[in-house]
Amino acid sequence: MEKRKLRINGHSHLLPYPEEIPEFMREKGIFWVDKDRKFMLQKGWKRPVTDSSFFLNEKLEWMERNKLDHAVVLNLSQLYGNGLRVEEMKKALRFQNDFNARIQYEHPDKFTCGFVVHPGFIRSAGWEIERCVETLGMRLLCLPTHYMDTIGTWRCIFDEENEPLFELADKYNLAVEIHPYDGEKFINLENTAWRFHLIWMLAQCADAYHFLTLNGYQEKFPNMRTCFAHGGQLAQINLGRRIQGFDGRPDLFEGKHHPRKAVGHKNIFFDTLVHDTGGLDLLIRNHGAKQVLMGLDDPYPLGEMESEPQSSYPGKLLDLAIERNIINEEEYDAIWEDNVLQWLFGDDDNGKKDLVHKILA
Repeated sequence: MEKRKLRINGHSHLLPYPEEIPEFMREKGIFWVDKDRKFMLQKGWKRPVTDSSFFLNEKLEWMERNKLDHAVVLNLSQLYGNGLRVEEMKKALRFQNDFNARIQYEHPDKFTCGFVVHPGFIRSAGWEIERCVETLGMRLLCLPTHYMDTIGTWRCIFDEENEPLFELADKYNLAVEIHPYDGEKFINLENTAWRFHLIWMLAQCADAYHFLTLNGYQEKFPNMRTCFAHGGQLAQINLGRRIQGFDGRPDLFEGKHHPRKAVGHKNIFFDTLVHDTGGLDLLIRNHGAKQVLMGLDDPYPLGEMESEPQSSYPGKLLDLAIERNIINEEEYDAIWEDNVLQWLFGDDDNGKKDLVHKILA
């Protein structure tokens, strides 16, 4: 009997229930959720909880209702740890990683969960990678596009000083997720009209993709597979400009790799969360459908959620892509399943089979 096609969401998020968050997180203003589950908060910041599926039991119900077999849960962007004192940062990130590890352990059929480290403290970040992989059984490393180093300078995640992290990712055959956040902390513009989520987060992804490919990390670390959130959207429209810049000013790129070499590379993936079929078409034309995987970014309002004003539902964009002949049925199924598995496991076929067995069982 032929195995049914799975629907795996490669970009999801999960909030702890308020009572699961350690008290020190609230006392230090790092991160917490109010007891009524209406807001997530940090010192001087709060954001509404816009859907009940931010939380575990409600998330499981939401997945069942929308026929989602499995979800890849990333870390919370609020817990990258930028600007925290080192001991507070370590405790906060360890809480996030232990929480995600527990969710994966208790629900292996439903969730594959990522873990996060802070590149500004490279040695302890390496130790945390080893702990999360060897002790907690996790295989997805979540990294921000940019981070604050120990002297307060903002850096791109693919700066060469972070190569020890990528060496570990290569050693452990890890999937890596690159996600933007904190733009308002280093881009000198007023935080208004949601500009950092609607414009600058996409530019942050493009900047990180720029340096991944210039450094040739997709080839230097062949067992590390990198996925860019939100389709790496501005990286798609900017590809021609980067190529012309490289060719026109080679003096600025001495020792770097040509942008063309990375286009469609098997170790670089993008999720589908570009919000329109024109953006998805460009993404697929640039890199091929094999490098694209399903990403819903649930349950955030910029994710692909149920929405009457947008006449939307989880999976709508890919359904429209079929209708408009941007992809075929085989590519549709692969974006939902095979490509997510390829990103997570690479050439580890046993790992793929084991996860599929857990899901189907």
